[in-house]
Amino acid sequence: MDVLLDIWLRMTTPHAGLEPIVAWLTVAAAAVIVLFPPVWRLARHAVTIVHEGGHGVVALLCGRRLGGIRLHSDMSGLTVSRGRPSGPGMIFTLLAGYPAAALLGLGAAWLLSLGYDVGLLWVLLVLLALLLVQIRNWFGLWSVAVTGAVVFGVSWFGSPQVQGIFALLVTVFLLLGSLRTSLELQQSRSRRAGSSSDADQLARLTHIPGIVWVVVFVVVQVGCLAFSARLLGFIQI
Repeated sequence: MDVLLDIWLRMTTPHAGLEPIVAWLTVAAAAVIVLFPPVWRLARHAVTIVHEGGHGVVALLCGRRLGGIRLHSDMSGLTVSRGRPSGPGMIFTLLAGYPAAALLGLGAAWLLSLGYDVGLLWVLLVLLALLLVQIRNWFGLWSVAVTGAVVFGVSWFGSPQVQGIFALLVTVFLLLGSLRTSLELQQSRSRRAGSSSDADQLARLTHIPGIVWVVVFVVVQVGCLAFSARLLGFIQI
């Protein structure tokens, strides 16, 4: 009981914001992670986790039955859900993947703007725990478990300064990483005809060209990025 009370107090006690120079350096570090290919190839697994989690959450909300999630070492993933192969439920399920990390980043920015950096880390831990029970392959289990261990380590053992920096780093990484995955998606689509990507599956279901769906992804991601920047005080609108 004392441990649960301690966790609750950590989650609900707001912290002071980071110094501007520290915040900007953290943003720069997140940008380096997303833009530097060797680091991005490793970090992108975290975006894939959120991507597939987004599919899973929306599938359940649309009344579909979730059959499991697989995460692969090539940074791809697969969410299996059962239900009608067409219709609004399937469309929304497919639509959810690419914007998921940006929307999670926006929610994270909102929590950070209120000072709940530790609360954010514990929310992420709960989401990872819920996702873990849906994973159906060993690499996926390893990916989610390692990600959860890192988040837990910082949330439990890190100083308030370290927790604040890490929470902001994760937030900006999700926002920028989500946008990069959509740009990579279009590059991949331009090289391969008949792709089975989310955008192309949406095109087959809706008869709206795949490029339109990529634009939708990007618009949502840029909007989340801009709104998050305003919430966190990086831009004034």
